[in-house]
Amino acid sequence: MSKAEKLLAKMRTNPRGWRIDELETVAKRFGIDVRKTGGSHFVFLHPDSELAVTIPFKRPIKPVYVTQFLALLDDIGAEE
Repeated sequence: MSKAEKLLAKMRTNPRGWRIDELETVAKRFGIDVRKTGGSHFVFLHPDSELAVTIPFKRPIKPVYVTQFLALLDDIGAEE
């Protein structure tokens, strides 16, 4: 099991207290594009999904944003 898959398993059990770099690690593993426009938000996109998850760059990330990120992963069929 890779580092990204371990992070994903932990995210599914507890969506609290995550950092943006950890979400980027999981996104990279599953082919999700990360758009950083230079502002205060990151946008996670995947070509096979109509969902776009916008997450503010605050630490720690609120659980609602992690839940949306997990919904994007579920939409593209990412498995742990």
